[in-house]
Amino acid sequence: MALAIFDLDNTLLGGDSDFLWGRYLCENGIVDEQAYRRANEHYYQQYLEGSLDIYEFLEFVFKPLASHDMQTLESWREAYLEQKIKPILLPAADALVEKHRSQGDTLLIITATNSFLTTPIAQMMGIENLIATDPEIINGRFSGRVVGQPSFQHGKVERLRQWLQSRDEVLDDSIFYSDSHNDLPLLELVDTPVAVDPDPKLQAVAQQRGWQILSLR
Repeated sequence: MALAIFDLDNTLLGGDSDFLWGRYLCENGIVDEQAYRRANEHYYQQYLEGSLDIYEFLEFVFKPLASHDMQTLESWREAYLEQKIKPILLPAADALVEKHRSQGDTLLIITATNSFLTTPIAQMMGIENLIATDPEIINGRFSGRVVGQPSFQHGKVERLRQWLQSRDEVLDDSIFYSDSHNDLPLLELVDTPVAVDPDPKLQAVAQQRGWQILSLR
């Protein structure tokens, strides 16, 4: 039985769930639209370039979570899933997941996006195993801080190793699908790396190393 690992944003989804949450907040007047949109696009560009300071970004993205009660956030999340996530679900991604499921593989999503947003997305895809960046909750409210290691770049490797250890499993016969050069540390670790609709940097690496390149769009 293999371990099939999937990145989420721009891999299984035809867009970025974190970025789209920011857009939802702006469109609904929950944050200052001009300032938030400018910062959101700035951080997204840094992500694409590979220069993102993940802790600085998380401080920014967790601020709206810490500013509102959980019930309000969950109602916004429900609308966001309908308006922003369902339209970018990819039939080919669903077919890929189902292929691995039918083979009896263990399915795992690993994403830098926070677990508040990504837990219901993983559930929509029928994938029970999720490693995401975890926002801290104190007395039923988000504190604005992160718990543990963000699952970003080398952090994905560390979080995956912790997950494997907790299940007494190993990385033998593993495959990882990702679109981003930020995931090179994990792509280099697994047995079978697959570049999915890759960004230019990952495209170049995949071609140079003879990795499979796949499109789900």
